[in-house]
Amino acid sequence: MMGATGEAVSAFLQFLPPQLREPVLFAVPFFLLLLILEWTAARKLEHLESGDQPPAGAYVARDAWTSLAMGLVSVGTMAVWKFGALIGYAALYAYVAPWQLPSNQWYTWVIAIVGVDLLFYSYHRIAHRVRLVWATHQAHHSSEYYNFATAVRQKWNNSGEIVMWLPLPLLGVPPWMVFAGFSISLIYQFWVHTERIGTMWRPIEFVFNTPSHHRVHHGRDPEYLDKNYGGILIIWDRLFGTFQPELFRPHYGLTKPVNTYNIWRLQTHEYAAIARDVRGARRWRDRLGYAFGPPGWKPVENRHVAEKAAVRA
Repeated sequence: MMGATGEAVSAFLQFLPPQLREPVLFAVPFFLLLLILEWTAARKLEHLESGDQPPAGAYVARDAWTSLAMGLVSVGTMAVWKFGALIGYAALYAYVAPWQLPSNQWYTWVIAIVGVDLLFYSYHRIAHRVRLVWATHQAHHSSEYYNFATAVRQKWNNSGEIVMWLPLPLLGVPPWMVFAGFSISLIYQFWVHTERIGTMWRPIEFVFNTPSHHRVHHGRDPEYLDKNYGGILIIWDRLFGTFQPELFRPHYGLTKPVNTYNIWRLQTHEYAAIARDVRGARRWRDRLGYAFGPPGWKPVENRHVAEKAAVRA
């Protein structure tokens, strides 16, 4: 049965032009292999570790299956977003871009991959600082475990990234190369979701996003919040002041855990929370603050009340 399915997928891919054959699809078997290896290693090593946190790299079956389910749905939702974007990007590339870069030249690939990575950093930073965009991204941070399963706990709303990539077709990068660049970024970021790799050779740690850097990004500790947004390269964080080295093992997950394995609620609970806050606000500036301020934003008077209550406690 599995052989027939594989043949069907291969036959389908043959009908697509080479540049539109989704690289992530070819990476899936390697994702699964690495996930199984890490899961097996975690089971063997769990009895050797103890403390106030789950063992490093631990897997909990329900949490891992939740991540996998969210990842499977995201494959379909991402395809829909990309199909819509392809039409828009093609129009910009054909009718608006002042020039069209040749896809057979190495420098076009450099522009595409580095451009996608810089724009990913920008989007990722916005996603952590603008609550309405955070609502699309927070599901990826909802697991309190850090392993390869967490890597596939992906969002279903890719609208922010689609908008952020617009400069590339406007600069003449072929649309299919924009998507290829993002696929390369997505594949690269899979392997950094592990606690089984410590720090690496210093030049690699300086230039590239590594498991150590990305563990910091997933930490909910005050020292680690809103740090290390890079996808492939960590140099953007070093340049723009958002870099934080790993000082201690992070506590993972959201600062306010959702405490559910329901994939629909994990994806949508922040939208519902925004709607409640906006409905309860009396002034338009407060409504805008709840939607477009950073996560946790409150009107000034509400913050004063909370601070006074904390002092009295």
